[in-house]
Amino acid sequence: MADRYVHIGIVGAGAWGTALALTTQRAGRRTTLWAREPEVVADVNGAHRNDRFLPDHPLDPAIIATESLADLAACDVALLVTPAQHTRGLAQELDGLLPASVPVMICAKGIEASTGKLMPEAVREAMPTRAVCMLSGPTFAEEVARGLPTAVTLASPDRALGESLAHALRTPAFRPYWTDDMVGVALGGAIKNVLAIACGIVEGRGLGDNARAAVLTRGFAEMARLGFAMGARLETLTGLAGLGDLTLTCNGPLSRNRALGASIGQGVTAATFLAGKQSIAEGYYTAPVVQALAARHGVEMPICTAVAALLHDDANVDETIRALLARPLKGEGA
Repeated sequence: MADRYVHIGIVGAGAWGTALALTTQRAGRRTTLWAREPEVVADVNGAHRNDRFLPDHPLDPAIIATESLADLAACDVALLVTPAQHTRGLAQELDGLLPASVPVMICAKGIEASTGKLMPEAVREAMPTRAVCMLSGPTFAEEVARGLPTAVTLASPDRALGESLAHALRTPAFRPYWTDDMVGVALGGAIKNVLAIACGIVEGRGLGDNARAAVLTRGFAEMARLGFAMGARLETLTGLAGLGDLTLTCNGPLSRNRALGASIGQGVTAATFLAGKQSIAEGYYTAPVVQALAARHGVEMPICTAVAALLHDDANVDETIRALLARPLKGEGA
């Protein structure tokens, strides 16, 4: 079944898109990488590198970069590896270029800020007749690019499609697990960024490992509460796309969201930290949307709500921490 997906198109040549291009090439797939930046296209095709977004990683010369989305029209599957807030627009543009039989795989982690919709719902609205699936999990691009062992979740409502794509992407070091729980995979990949900011704040404020472990654990309880309210399954939330990605992003030194939180904990504003950054900390945009989703579903998410206030309402860090610690005592399952 994997042989059906011989040519893979990747939309987005940031660090994650470039790491996925290396992965698909290792899996024996012909790979075309779309980049918005002409200098990235020239770098990939000429020097076989992407020094802007993923330096120090030579690329296989067989990976072809392009500035034209139309060059992806011949691919067998398209991977959307774009910032969450730009995914719908690119999906709409791509939909008119791809044959109807070509599925699309979302590789963005976030929630659409303008609508509050998870990535699968936003992309389905942009591509209403196309098969849509999603790839997520604990994945630092740097490690995937190096070929270090990585396991991910591939979500698709169509089991045959999910399994065949998992086989197409698999390498000796890159192992996809299939599920049909699109909501759980999308929600886990989004909320973990908000909680990583919270863990970064703990680190930046010097509150210790005990506090970080407590934030991670109670944060996961918040993720689970909202997930259950929205129809996600326990095995997804405790799996790679939920707890696995949460653990990596809250603890790993390469986490952009954790770094943002650490800066806030040290007194740097989010705007100052984000200014001039090449990469995006998706949790910055996701936090207020998660807060709104929690209110809509009647779910308490005090840690995520506190992060949103710190990022967007100029809340005081110490006062916010004191308010969280002063919340009424309750049973652990609450």
